[in-house]
Amino acid sequence: MAGSSQPITVRIARWCATHPWRAIVGWLIFLVVCVGAGSAVGTNKGQFSDFWIGEAGRAESIAADGGLTPAPIERVLIMADPGKGGKPEAGASAAAADAAHDVRRRMENLPAVVSVAAPKAAADGSALMVAVTLRGDKESAKEDVDALLKQTEAVQSEYGDLRIEQTGNASISNGVNDQQGKDLQRTEAISLPVTFIILLVVFGSVLAAGIPVLLALFAFGGAVGLYSLASWITPDAGGAALSVIFMLGMAVGVDYSLFYLKRAREERERTGGTISHAAAVELAAATSGRAIVDSGLAVALALGGLYLMDDVIFSSIASGAILVTLVAVAGSLTVLPALLAKLGHRTDGRRGKRRAARRPAGAPRQSRLWSALLRPVMRRPLATLLVGLAATAVLALPTLNMKLGTEGKDTFPDSVAAMATYDRLTAAYPADGTAHLVLVRSDAAHADEAKAALRRLGDRTRGNELFARTGTAPQLRTSQDGRSSMLTLPVPYAENSAAADRSLALLRGELVPETVGKVAGTEAAVSGEIAYGADYAAHQEKRLPWVILFVSLATLALMYAAFRSVVMAVLSVLLNLAAVMVSWGVLTLVFQGTWAEGLLGFESTGFVGSRTPLLVFAILVGLSTDYQIFVVSRIKEAVRRGVPTREAVVDGITGSASVVTSAAVIMVSVFVAFLFIDRIEMKQIAVGLTVAVLFDAVVLRALILPSAMALLGDRCWGRPRKAASGPDELSRPATGVAPRRASARR
Repeated sequence: MAGSSQPITVRIARWCATHPWRAIVGWLIFLVVCVGAGSAVGTNKGQFSDFWIGEAGRAESIAADGGLTPAPIERVLIMADPGKGGKPEAGASAAAADAAHDVRRRMENLPAVVSVAAPKAAADGSALMVAVTLRGDKESAKEDVDALLKQTEAVQSEYGDLRIEQTGNASISNGVNDQQGKDLQRTEAISLPVTFIILLVVFGSVLAAGIPVLLALFAFGGAVGLYSLASWITPDAGGAALSVIFMLGMAVGVDYSLFYLKRAREERERTGGTISHAAAVELAAATSGRAIVDSGLAVALALGGLYLMDDVIFSSIASGAILVTLVAVAGSLTVLPALLAKLGHRTDGRRGKRRAARRPAGAPRQSRLWSALLRPVMRRPLATLLVGLAATAVLALPTLNMKLGTEGKDTFPDSVAAMATYDRLTAAYPADGTAHLVLVRSDAAHADEAKAALRRLGDRTRGNELFARTGTAPQLRTSQDGRSSMLTLPVPYAENSAAADRSLALLRGELVPETVGKVAGTEAAVSGEIAYGADYAAHQEKRLPWVILFVSLATLALMYAAFRSVVMAVLSVLLNLAAVMVSWGVLTLVFQGTWAEGLLGFESTGFVGSRTPLLVFAILVGLSTDYQIFVVSRIKEAVRRGVPTREAVVDGITGSASVVTSAAVIMVSVFVAFLFIDRIEMKQIAVGLTVAVLFDAVVLRALILPSAMALLGDRCWGRPRKAASGPDELSRPATGVAPRRASARR
């Protein structure tokens, strides 16, 4: 058979196995170029305007055009320190006043500070607060805030009997990102050795266990460099993508190498160790290599659906996750064959050599455990299918009660110092927490009328329990040209609380339409953290069905291209959706209640993060399709050899059980490690993916998939399959790979 007619994966594997050092050096150069290019151009951080969505986004646009965007403010809180015997009234003591004076003096000398307000006493006398206004916007404040924090720490060191702390959007954001960075390092420290140990158990060889881990780390490093380049097209959303890049890089990077390495080893065992490692690599490239390509495309297409959200956060995550997947695929098809050809004799391990020596040539390797599990399934496929569907329905049912909310200050962990300070600040100063921002823009003829309407709106909120009692009129600011104005209405409730939602509904549904909404030539919109959260969740709910439709159709097309069967393509989509619904159901049970707080180390917010279901869906569909491709590929191999479909199902599942189960265990270990990140959104993603992978391995692969295929029989393939001309048709004639005898050093 001509080389040009061979699958591209085989031709690549052959070249890399024949020229291993060129392939290895080329791969290292590629990684160095990726990292170097990324470092040279830097990462393009998203601008404030990139996050604008819905009515809140329109309000922010009005504010920006009129120069009314609120300046970044940091607040220094001075209170008694209970840990040192301080009394609550110490916040109004002479020492507290001196500390506040010192804070003002130090802050006024900083170049990033525009103004420092006079100390403000809490209503109960328990605290003093100094508000510091910074230059620039929210993004520049993140770079300037460290200088303020150092001055606050200096004052704290001089007044040991007081608690002197700083909080604000910039310090909270930096604190959350720093904490997540430390947590991610801990996750890496847990995930890497656990993954290595699992692989060591699977392969019985230190080198064989180390290669997949090394390639996964290479994929992560290369993808981070490429992500910096991609950020100039899809801006980085505050580093949100890095955690997903590492999570997915470890999952697919290790799994793809595992699939390839295991298949190459099985080929040598199948022939009793009589073929060389290079020949085994080529045989693996014809089967697992093609499956890796299909799987990588499936993951990339599923993640590509995130672009349809038209949201900078999802776009940045999609870019990073797609890049790490493609780099992992490229590494598995190029440098991995080179490493196996060069070091294959050292990756077999004693256990692998004994298996190769014991197994008769051509004897397939089957899992006794999975054979026993599948025996009753194939005997009663209809009953098994009904049981599997019933289990799916029970676990998915809570999804109907899922409540979505947006991550914000009330969801950030108190382990972040600025966040704990914020909680104490809002308790002492309710009016300095969250607030609604009502923006109006009028033509010159109606500007004064619009301002008067805003004042009436503010008057109508006074005395209403849904708005904070400030003791003064709501703050009203007007642009220099007089055409735009902003009214600030403080709210004494957490962003995602029911009371905050009612406050926003009253404002948008009644107060604004009945006041500024009646002024001709005037545009009005409401922003603020509460409004942004509501609009963000509504935007996702609107876009989510389109993402699901796109990903499902893409999966349908890919599975049809892989197996040329509409039945298998439809079955794959249905299995994916079943795993997603189960994952969502468990997320609802775990995080909307309080029963798992102690177990998983979180404080329930009463809702699931609005980004979590979509991220779980996109990642899960890709990974679930990944497993199905490898399992169904094995089944199809048996069918092509002339094995009846029912028997082929058993052969395919038991033959792939070891590698797919190992991959599932590795993925679970990677996802579970993310539970140690002290951020509820990451815990939700970790739980959702862990549950889905376990459900896929236990229910879908052991019950639903085999029972459904047993009932469908040859209809799985759309038409009866012709038997292959020989037992090795798939492995050899179809690929053109001639078996080569092992050299003396095999």
